[in-house]
Amino acid sequence: MFRLSHYMQQLVNPTPPRRRRGPVRPVVIWNLTRRCNLKCRHCYAVAGDRHFPGELTSTEAIAVLDDLAAFRIPALILSGGEPLSRPDTLNLARRSKSHGLYTALSTNGTSIADGYADQIAEIGFDYVGISLDGIGATNDWFRGQKGAFDAALTGVRACKERGIKVGLRFTLTTDNAGQLPDLLQLARDEGVEKFYLSHLVYAGRGNKHRCDDTDWSVTRTGVDLLISQAWRAVQRGENFEIVTGNNDADAVYFLQWATERFPADTITNLRAHLEAWGGNSSGYGVANIDTQGVVHPDTYWSDYSIDSVRNRPFSEIWEDLSDPMLAGLRLRPRPLKGRCGMCAYKSVCGGNTRIRALQLTGDPWEADPACYLSDKEIGLAENEDQTTRAEVTPFRGHRHDPTHRFV
Repeated sequence: MFRLSHYMQQLVNPTPPRRRRGPVRPVVIWNLTRRCNLKCRHCYAVAGDRHFPGELTSTEAIAVLDDLAAFRIPALILSGGEPLSRPDTLNLARRSKSHGLYTALSTNGTSIADGYADQIAEIGFDYVGISLDGIGATNDWFRGQKGAFDAALTGVRACKERGIKVGLRFTLTTDNAGQLPDLLQLARDEGVEKFYLSHLVYAGRGNKHRCDDTDWSVTRTGVDLLISQAWRAVQRGENFEIVTGNNDADAVYFLQWATERFPADTITNLRAHLEAWGGNSSGYGVANIDTQGVVHPDTYWSDYSIDSVRNRPFSEIWEDLSDPMLAGLRLRPRPLKGRCGMCAYKSVCGGNTRIRALQLTGDPWEADPACYLSDKEIGLAENEDQTTRAEVTPFRGHRHDPTHRFV
């Protein structure tokens, strides 16, 4: 995750970069269930509104949770499917908070107002992320259910009324890129503190629909908008945080934006901060436990299994670098190839999202096909190519019919 607003602050209030000390513990994203009342086009978990056998029992889940707490992970994100469709999710959250863990909920938000909002507030979730993929009918088309937008927005408001920190999560695709400005405005209008833009990852249904990924020019236009919004918030002292995920080229793009506008010493400090962060952290600063207890480098690596918590504790699995993929992801620099291997900024982005390279080429170390920077911008050529900023094109219109029958 690239914390755009956090690093934007370094341009106006620079601080010395902090280097990691001691072992790095991962943020754990835990998919508690595949059951979900929606059927999103880009769902990496391929969730559905039915029972999926083999999910961890409550007893098993408690043991996992206690191990995560003893391992001193920095944060736990409870996800799904729709995590609120699992009967013991809130009990697990209570136990997580009792251990002192930063505990977040990743939800579609449609059922929060159905008796869950008060419990979420009582438990003291540190953050609730609610996913929207457009305004009104656009969101409903993406999420496979009419009325999903209104129900999710009701959930946002229920959280806000109870003082819960809430953010909107948005996956950028060709079909909804034009509504990014409207989603940002919605977040501001509703008093939402955080906006998270996820670039499309080719996993689950996202792999099936990877043709929906945006052209590089559209991606750049979207990131330009986020940068301008983050800069506005910093200048005005607004409590509005913007982050992006699943395309760490965003950090390089931001660095180059800043380089055109700020003095050299400010940029030197900014780059030092970005290199201390290091970009993509799959298998290093991020881990995933799926519904069956299988451990993956992150949520999008469902086809690559390291081991299961039914065999041994997560803490043992994560410390064992005999797994070649896990060991490779921990390397700095990683053994990157192609454009990523030759890039002058790989210390900033960490090689970007390795799962896209794996899905398209069969090799996790090949270039990430979603890097939208030109060869010149990453230090590979003297002449600009068709992806330069001067040739950014407007957002495309929608290809889908919002009146499409829901299935």
